[in-house]
Amino acid sequence: MLKKILSLTFLGFCLISGIAQEHFTGISTSKRVGIVNTVYNPSEIVNLSTKYEVNVFNASLGLSNNKLTFNDLIKGTDLEDKIFEGNENVNLRLDGLILGPAFAFKIKQWGFGLTSMAHIKANVINVDAKLGDAIQNGRFSDLISQTTLSSSDNQRINGVTWGEIDLIVGRNIIDLPKHALNAGASIRFLFPGAYGNFSATNLNGTIVNTFGDVELVNASAEINLAYAGSLAGAYNDQGNYNDFFSQGINGLAVDLGFNYIWKDETDNENYKLKAGISVRNLGSMTFKSDQNLSQNYVLNVDNLESLNLNQFENVESLEELNQIIADPANANYFQATTSTDNYTIKLPTTLNAYVDYQLAKKWYVTASMNQKINDDSDNDIVTTQNSYTLIPRYSYKWFEAYVPIGSNEISGFTTGMGFRLSAFFIGSNSVITALTNSGKQADLYLGVRFGF
Repeated sequence: MLKKILSLTFLGFCLISGIAQEHFTGISTSKRVGIVNTVYNPSEIVNLSTKYEVNVFNASLGLSNNKLTFNDLIKGTDLEDKIFEGNENVNLRLDGLILGPAFAFKIKQWGFGLTSMAHIKANVINVDAKLGDAIQNGRFSDLISQTTLSSSDNQRINGVTWGEIDLIVGRNIIDLPKHALNAGASIRFLFPGAYGNFSATNLNGTIVNTFGDVELVNASAEINLAYAGSLAGAYNDQGNYNDFFSQGINGLAVDLGFNYIWKDETDNENYKLKAGISVRNLGSMTFKSDQNLSQNYVLNVDNLESLNLNQFENVESLEELNQIIADPANANYFQATTSTDNYTIKLPTTLNAYVDYQLAKKWYVTASMNQKINDDSDNDIVTTQNSYTLIPRYSYKWFEAYVPIGSNEISGFTTGMGFRLSAFFIGSNSVITALTNSGKQADLYLGVRFGF
């Protein structure tokens, strides 16, 4: 079963290998302030460049990993072998954001907005390379082999979708000839869509392969298996990842932010420096449906016993996987501990900060940080990653060009570029490193919005 999920992940990597991980990098800190800027700091609603702002459609999609380079993807050979090379755990992050129809306006010292969003996340988290290699590459071998597993990590394969409708409000607090300070908040109404999680914590044991008969012996672990909505069905059906608003409003989150502006007294359309800080994703959502399940098991395979792993070979869904685990024939190995139909998933709370400094007229440089506050290794939290970016840019009223130079904890160093031309923008965090065949991230974002 793990083999199929990993294969699906690699296929997805290849299919989107021109697409952003940190969403809208560059444009989200643009001097031309729009609704996209409020995604990372709601206080930016006060700084709208026009009195009214309409968002038509923005999308950002990307995947990062810590094993495969862009050159590996272009060649397309032995990907499933290369991903498990070495001893470093395998980590992949697929992250998509659709910013749909939205409207914002400012009046006097206030700014207001109403936005709609849809999220897609799929992750492979801290999977032991030796475990993946034994399952993926040791199948039906005509050799006898043994693989010893010993991990204290929570190894997870995880996917989640949800939609949201956000109310944004901001106000100018201080407005002096040289300085300004603004505050803002977003109230986010969450619509859980679909969720799937399979994890093994403190996995220890030995995988024995005898002419294709694969067994697990002398093993122990804590297992979590959870599914909700359409991800209870086949996980290789891409349509199951398009479920965003199916379970109604069953969650709430809040974003809080501030920004400071050091004004350019000689030019009302520019500033010398702008700095912002925000805390995002303070909240959670609850999955409630007859299809939902979150089940915890204790795995224990004694020295004289063995768990047949071949029985999981043709599993197509997490629901089917749970049926096999719960089968009386496997009762000696899996002890059910807790189970629930309705369960709550926390959003990944992050601290976001940025400084945009004017180097010369129309030339700026931005430094930004996205830092997760809580540990996202638990089974009840949506994952994210830390990232740090430096963005030199040229900014004119109708045109903007920038080069994000960044680093994140999964794919490492990245360099990309982006452009804004009137109402349209397009960009990538990693197109330059991808073209040099050294990048481990694929990303693209684009959008159309206008103000009046």
